[in-house]
Amino acid sequence: MSTFITRLDHPGSGPRLAVKDLIDVRGVPTTAGCPAVAEKAQPAAADAACLAGARAAGAAIVGKANLFELAFGASGTNQWYGTPVNPLDPELLPGGSSSGSAVAVANGEADYGYGTDTGGSVRIPAAFCGLAGLKTTHGRISLDGVYPLAPSLDTVGPIALDVAGLAAAMALLEPGFGIAGRPAARLGRLRVAADEPDPRIDAAIDAVLQRSGMKVIEVELPDWPAALMQAYVLTFAEAADVNAALLDDPAGAGGISADVRAKLEQGRTVTAGQAPRSRARAAREYQAGWQSEWTVLFSSVEAVVLPTVSFFPPPLAEAEQHHLTQLTAPVNLAGLPALALPVPAEHRLPASLQLVGPARGEELLLATGAVLAAAAGCCR
Repeated sequence: MSTFITRLDHPGSGPRLAVKDLIDVRGVPTTAGCPAVAEKAQPAAADAACLAGARAAGAAIVGKANLFELAFGASGTNQWYGTPVNPLDPELLPGGSSSGSAVAVANGEADYGYGTDTGGSVRIPAAFCGLAGLKTTHGRISLDGVYPLAPSLDTVGPIALDVAGLAAAMALLEPGFGIAGRPAARLGRLRVAADEPDPRIDAAIDAVLQRSGMKVIEVELPDWPAALMQAYVLTFAEAADVNAALLDDPAGAGGISADVRAKLEQGRTVTAGQAPRSRARAAREYQAGWQSEWTVLFSSVEAVVLPTVSFFPPPLAEAEQHHLTQLTAPVNLAGLPALALPVPAEHRLPASLQLVGPARGEELLLATGAVLAAAAGCCR
């Protein structure tokens, strides 16, 4: 079944949880959606650290959810284990890389999904499946026992039907978590020049902001294109390092798809006369300045609103033809939390609003998201 790589029948009286197959579950191999990994994977000796709260709450882990191979892509397809079916329209991409986690929630097979987000991999499947998703602050949720893509950008976060579900799932990831007592008092509306912009997306977000009655001002981050490029530099360089043994193992050559192998090799390639490690160092230096730009912005607003994706979910046949992470990956470079929230649009499918907050501001994001969701009256 394409939603799960491994179905589980774990006893538990608590909520049903779909766990992306990058996250170790005791007694089950972690495949990362890749046969080259699966062939050598042994049953995990222990749960990933992020599962401790769910275990203590008696959660039923219903399966290891499918994903884009090695989490190195945002379409959500998987040529090896099948592509999870978008419940809003089976002809459209489910979004990734945490596609199985999102689809399991949307189909009612799980109450919450745990995913990872390195460049948008929780937010994009949430957007394409009409769900709520939360990218957490980098470093807030432990990555121990999580197969990495780019460790300096990787995060673990939940997917749920709505903001209340995200809050409940966060309380499993971080026992004691609770929504803030008040929403943000002042929002910044960010408009980024994006490929293939669908004006109905921005119109849907603006309509919800207007209905919410919240104070909104226009803001700018002119370095967005440069931040996007540097996020990609880090992702490709770190992914190549993480998966070096896979690339160098002739026995596993057939267990990595050609597209993913090409991206991993690209991370190793000398570009413009500069070795990838040097480019990665330069990207990390840029990252500090990018984080400072957000710090300055948060001195005038408490959270920033922009689309999660600038267009509606494309057809399955166009999996590699769209720039899916252009509005999400720079947030990972900043290390900040971000909420993806469905909002109604002049379209048969919902749009997705992205709300970015200051570091460790998840509580405020969910309080603000609850107000926006009420104004949206959306969407399932």
